[in-house]
Amino acid sequence: MNAGDILDVLERTVAPVKVSDELCAKYGMYDNSGLIVKMGGEVSGCLFSLDLSEEAVKRAKQGGCNLIVTHHPAIFGGIKRIDGMGCGTDRAIAECIKCGISVISMHLNFDAAPEGIDYYLMRGLGGNDFSALDVVGGGAYGRVYDVAPIKLKALGERVRSTFCSDRVIIYGQEDREIRRIASFCGAGCDEMAIAFAQAGGADAFVSSDFKHHLIADLVSRGIAVISLTHYCAEAYGFRRIYENIKNQLGTPSSFFFDDRLA
Repeated sequence: MNAGDILDVLERTVAPVKVSDELCAKYGMYDNSGLIVKMGGEVSGCLFSLDLSEEAVKRAKQGGCNLIVTHHPAIFGGIKRIDGMGCGTDRAIAECIKCGISVISMHLNFDAAPEGIDYYLMRGLGGNDFSALDVVGGGAYGRVYDVAPIKLKALGERVRSTFCSDRVIIYGQEDREIRRIASFCGAGCDEMAIAFAQAGGADAFVSSDFKHHLIADLVSRGIAVISLTHYCAEAYGFRRIYENIKNQLGTPSSFFFDDRLA
């Protein structure tokens, strides 16, 4: 199998890139999903990593992988130069090209897939049946749903344990009982999301990368806030996608979890 064949598997089993295109067209957004770095040849192994980082490339090389599948686009905006002697994404891209490593990125389409990253954030929080802020491509983004009654403090502890992160911030009375949650993977909090959460009767709002004025707005509406790292809000679901499809890839594969960002 080559990188294009792996892309076909990802689109067929999880969600096609056209779902990203639909979201971008609907909301005036921008994305860059698909086969980002194409080096050709047969795939000897595949590494799944939320980001294309120098460490991810190092792990791929150590494992004999010449394909990396990321969630966040390896190339997002315009690139003016690639500095192979620098650091960060520039160097990671340069190293991929130097070593013949292809890169596939599946971003908004994996967020909104029927069993995608936003779906698994809900499942990790104890939800099941839900109402969606937006339905696209057979999947959804932004959800509100019932959970078994739980105190806010205990919910925070569950988040730390389930999503493997100690970097969790809670706003609200710890002894408050939570029965209904609104959740949005990634940086999903904006005014429209808050209105959706309140209309859906949410007691708590779970997401990451909150701006202060949005936290203040939620608190003023009586909605508790749980903020976890962007990395853990999405790596949890990305790993489950990997576990679901790894046997269909037709090549050795592994998952890289970057503890530095958890």
